[in-house]
Amino acid sequence: MVENPATGSLEPFDFAHLNNHIPELQRFKFHVDHIVFDPVIDSSEITPEHWKKMVHIIEDNYDNYDGFVVLHGTDTMAYTASALSFMLENLHKPVVLTGAQLPIGKLRTDAKENLITALEIAADKNQLGYPIVPEVCVFFQNDLLRGNRSTKVNADNFNAFKSYNYPNLGKSGIQIRYERKAIHTPDYEKKTIFHYRLDNRIASLKLFPGIDKQTVEAILTLKNIRAVILETYGSGNAPLSPWFLDLIRETVKRGVIIVNISQCEIGLVNMQRYETGRELLRAGVISGFDATFEAALAKLMFLIGHKYDKEDIKIRMRVPLIGEITRPEDRDNETI
Repeated sequence: MVENPATGSLEPFDFAHLNNHIPELQRFKFHVDHIVFDPVIDSSEITPEHWKKMVHIIEDNYDNYDGFVVLHGTDTMAYTASALSFMLENLHKPVVLTGAQLPIGKLRTDAKENLITALEIAADKNQLGYPIVPEVCVFFQNDLLRGNRSTKVNADNFNAFKSYNYPNLGKSGIQIRYERKAIHTPDYEKKTIFHYRLDNRIASLKLFPGIDKQTVEAILTLKNIRAVILETYGSGNAPLSPWFLDLIRETVKRGVIIVNISQCEIGLVNMQRYETGRELLRAGVISGFDATFEAALAKLMFLIGHKYDKEDIKIRMRVPLIGEITRPEDRDNETI
């Protein structure tokens, strides 16, 4: 973003003038090109159609570049990173999303450091000549995060993103230190597959003490809905009120998929732990384990868009497709 000198409001920035604001880019030993959305949009306007456009741009230029950096507003960056992680199957090259909390024209902007380091990460290779980070990730304020594990947690400070349930992929300081064991390794014998099918007929229902039947019913009975993300308490708990469980059962019987994720940032859904969770399990609700809301949403859009049947979607939601969840059995009984 850039500040409008007349109104003081923040407006989308034309990145065609990027070199004027960050002349340090000329010092790289590799070539940097840019492609600008026309028109430039605010990140709050992002839709699945924009994600498809990003994938098209990456696919069209895939063989010509070592890596890609997506300059993105912070508000929906984690949504885009999650979506791209599923849409770019068996990705061989880095796709690094980054942005800034202060607009690029500000003296104390964090845009320069974030962009310069993101470009270095996108270009970094190991001793064998392979990219060090061949996955969709977010770089922000020294932290390199898996894209579908990231979430925005701070609107006021520079350290805006966290990955609570998965280790950082790297950390920048005097040097960029990578956590090699945490980074996904693709199958270089197989090609990257670019996906464009998404279905956004998904609703979310966040529980709160005192939520009434009318509110729950209004969401669960929406027309043409294919899935609901149920944001529950703790390790996946919800009220045991008969009307609530009846609505859940009726919704599942209609063929709507209900995925249970926790309102807690740290930990995972374990519906076997308490009776309330077991009731949801018996009603047909499936666990989202430790998925972020953004990742659960993007994964459902992806699976429903590819027209998998309900049982296939339920199975695929329970297994990691690209490192977006960790199941209890994969944690070696570690308590988080």
